[in-house]
Amino acid sequence: METKWLHDFVVLVEQGNFSKAADARNVTQPAFSRRIRSLENWLGVPLVNRHRYPMSLTKAGETFFEQAKTLLGQIYGIKEQLRQTSAEYQSLRFIAQPSLAVSFFPAWLHGLRPRIGDCMVRLNTSHYHDAVEQFLAGSVDFLLCFCGSGADSPLERQEIERVHVGQDRLVPVSIPDLEGRPRHAPHQDRPLKLLAYPKDAYLGELIQRECLAKLGDHKYQPVCENALGEGLKAQALQGDGAAWLPAGLVQREIAQGQLVILPTLPAPVLNIELCRMLPPRSEEAEQFWHYVLEQAHEAGAPG
Repeated sequence: METKWLHDFVVLVEQGNFSKAADARNVTQPAFSRRIRSLENWLGVPLVNRHRYPMSLTKAGETFFEQAKTLLGQIYGIKEQLRQTSAEYQSLRFIAQPSLAVSFFPAWLHGLRPRIGDCMVRLNTSHYHDAVEQFLAGSVDFLLCFCGSGADSPLERQEIERVHVGQDRLVPVSIPDLEGRPRHAPHQDRPLKLLAYPKDAYLGELIQRECLAKLGDHKYQPVCENALGEGLKAQALQGDGAAWLPAGLVQREIAQGQLVILPTLPAPVLNIELCRMLPPRSEEAEQFWHYVLEQAHEAGAPG
């Protein structure tokens, strides 16, 4: 059994329907329904009357609701006790999107090293939705992510603090032809060969909304899909198509002429934010947050 299934069930009962609960858990409704079904399969009993409206619990579901909350409390209580006695608790724990772990995090952390000394830093990577879920579950001290705003963001919560720490840009790139122009570019007679992030990934959704929707009459043809920006960059360098990638991820290849930017296509800005949950989980994490705020203030970053 996975702990997130217990969270899912508790949120489902609190929200009263699958759609609202899926939104609260930052997953699609089909994926959320499968997780509830997995919990039921593991327990061996149905918890939800799916054929009634409004949704209701079975007798087993009513009994299990309080037990699920108790189990979650016990799990996180034990987790916190172990952290307090573990040397790992003295480290700073981050989770970041893969592209940021490569293109932004190393230089950013290096700039903060004089302030944090030899403190152990632990970085894990995951795609946006999974990273947010781990962050909200308390598995890390900080979430580093490309981030938008809006009331529907899972990070728009009273107990979450966020600070702007950097900026990047999604740039459309291709290998050059013999004349130094993009080999893959929009053309009236043929579709643009596109190397793409999955549509349900954070950058995939952004590219669909901010880039592909603005191509006008130009057609495009996805020829490869990869959730990893490094993977898309490798395909672009092979000449398989054009790709929108964070500029920080391809700046060396652009400087060396291995890739060129398609100047007529949109290049949306990517804001980079560091997030933390309140209350802080260690003195080291609290001190680090203040260092980041000082750095952001010195750089004149927005709130």
